[in-house]
Amino acid sequence: MHTVFRQTDRPMEERIADLLERLTLEEKISQMVYHSSAIARLGIPEYNWWNECLHGVGRAGVATVFPQAIGMAASFNAPLLKQTAEIIANEARAKHHEMARQGDRSIYKGLTFWTPNINIFRDPRWGRGQETYGEDPYLTASLGKAFVEGLQGDHPKYLKAAACAKHYAVHSGPESLRHSFDAQVSRKDLFETYLPAFRALVVEAEVEAVMGAYNRTNGEPCCASPTLLQKILREQWGFTGHVVSDCGAISDFHLHHKITATPEESAALAVNNGCDLNCGHVFFALKEAVEQGLISEETIDRSLARLLRTRFRLGMFDPPEAVPYSQIPYEIVACPEHRAHARQMARESMVLLKNENNLLPLPDGLKSIAVIGPNAASHKVLVGNYYGTSTQLVTALDGIRNRLTPQTKVWYAEGCHLFKTEHSYWGDSPAAGFAEAIAAAQRSDAVIMCLGISPDLEGEEGAAANSDGGGDRVNLGLPGVQEELLQAVHATGKPIVLVLFSGSPLTVNWAHDHIPAIIQAWYPGEEGGSALADIIFGDYNPAGRLPVTFVKSIDDLPEFTDYSMEGRTYRYMQTEPLYPFGYGLSYTQFEYTGLHVPASAPVGSEIEVTVDVTNVGQRAGDEVVQLYVRALDASVKTPIHSLQGFSRIHLQPGETAQVKFVLTPRQLAVFYEDGSCAVEPGRYLVFVGGNGPDKRSIALTGNSPLQAELRLEGQAIGLPF
Repeated sequence: MHTVFRQTDRPMEERIADLLERLTLEEKISQMVYHSSAIARLGIPEYNWWNECLHGVGRAGVATVFPQAIGMAASFNAPLLKQTAEIIANEARAKHHEMARQGDRSIYKGLTFWTPNINIFRDPRWGRGQETYGEDPYLTASLGKAFVEGLQGDHPKYLKAAACAKHYAVHSGPESLRHSFDAQVSRKDLFETYLPAFRALVVEAEVEAVMGAYNRTNGEPCCASPTLLQKILREQWGFTGHVVSDCGAISDFHLHHKITATPEESAALAVNNGCDLNCGHVFFALKEAVEQGLISEETIDRSLARLLRTRFRLGMFDPPEAVPYSQIPYEIVACPEHRAHARQMARESMVLLKNENNLLPLPDGLKSIAVIGPNAASHKVLVGNYYGTSTQLVTALDGIRNRLTPQTKVWYAEGCHLFKTEHSYWGDSPAAGFAEAIAAAQRSDAVIMCLGISPDLEGEEGAAANSDGGGDRVNLGLPGVQEELLQAVHATGKPIVLVLFSGSPLTVNWAHDHIPAIIQAWYPGEEGGSALADIIFGDYNPAGRLPVTFVKSIDDLPEFTDYSMEGRTYRYMQTEPLYPFGYGLSYTQFEYTGLHVPASAPVGSEIEVTVDVTNVGQRAGDEVVQLYVRALDASVKTPIHSLQGFSRIHLQPGETAQVKFVLTPRQLAVFYEDGSCAVEPGRYLVFVGGNGPDKRSIALTGNSPLQAELRLEGQAIGLPF
């Protein structure tokens, strides 16, 4: 072997330079589109960069299907999410190498994953909010880092898989406007809310790729933004990986944003400003762009070098025997151990929203149970979007039946269509299925109602076929006649457990006022029904927390197109929510004592916070310990309070654990109008408890977090962007 780029013992930069020298301009360009061509004369096979693994390897056949991202966020369990990503990466490697051995290098078979989605879920109408880790920058950053670290691995030379932070930046709807929309945002909101998770993944997790968003931000298209891609991403954060466009985003420059006139201008603008890979076909115009003097071949080399670096780090130019991950056996794909992990992830994702008079868990020995609702036997609500093919999907109805003995009769009725209100297959009356549902309820000791929405009603533009908002939601209530069905079954007087399936908040005010037990199940993955049954019948004690605020009314929200954070999320909302961020109940009780926060400390120092947590109930269970900070003397407006620490712990009855948090200077910083931040002297309140310090959380749980005042002394210290 004489070619330098094939020599595994040579420095990577030397290998990259050697390969670049061997390529013609046309060949270089062919490697900068997502379906990169084979270069037969150099023995380089084709490579398709496009792959997805939002909650399991997606769109490439069989794989373990975990809960949707928003559900995994509700676990508030970063170590578990990292384990999930490690499993996904193992399945990805096993599938990639087996497919390559079979000669299949097509789309969704590669090792470059356009995951995770770390956009802020700022508005519950956004159809893609289900793909995110919720509305909070700190939670999103913490979970995003865990996912990237699990996916990319810790080998000193090779990436297990390449992760991608998307969609950069200031991107969260409306879906119908995404190809032409200009998101106007202040620099304070930009650096305080929209960018922290991206910064954390780049600076701390060393994510390999960043995907530019479709929209413009403050006038600049995100996939060619000198502000976002050059100044912030590469200069301020030191990003050394590659940037990929969202699919079709480069053609949007001339077709929809109207900032260029031709494909040549669009391709040159993108690459000149730091976009390296085109999900689309516009980069094929780069040859003409060079001829027109719009871009230099040296600039093309710069971008291609970044792409080649990723491929070298994945071992694509090395013999398989030299790459340890190539030996992962195909048999691990969708294996029983991974399925068991999916069940645990689903258990930890579910949130107990209400449990009046301890209706849950339901006791064993019931003679009959009714399972009612359009989501009870639905496969779609298990998988959300961007999913793989499960070897077995366990619906709510399946899980409940599997859990019960033959001595318990299970009645089932769909009750109504998920969203239709007229001319459905029920006939002219949308309530035509009510009679069967009522009959089932009347014959049962308890009723489990499975309602909510599905990916038919929320998702990406064009994917949610039955959404009136192009993928977004135009209202937040239960669609169709579901609430009427719930009211009709409630009128039977039977105890009801309401299970909500959705990837986003629902305004279920009537249900909260009238239904004794409510569980938020999200889109819980292939073992969702099993996990739900575990919770309903007490085999697992729920401890999930809401990663996003459930508002009482759509009228409580600002305009969807308004990207100001004023009035949005728990950090800035003034109106009382139905269910607040960080909220979730348990079958046991926890007591907090001994909160220790130093009374004073120098500005810029790390602050250690400790607290003792005791399980004072009768059941073993998890508790999600949450730390919030409120600045009392800041010179600028700051969030009402802000999550800055969380830890999920497991305690037996009577057991006590000490939980420690360390607040870094950046976590105590305030952000100014120009986007800069500093740690200021003054007073800060530190809250620690199982929920937030807001009035609604305290009213719903009966628990007030412990609080202590910290005074930072000295001169303000500015921090880097």
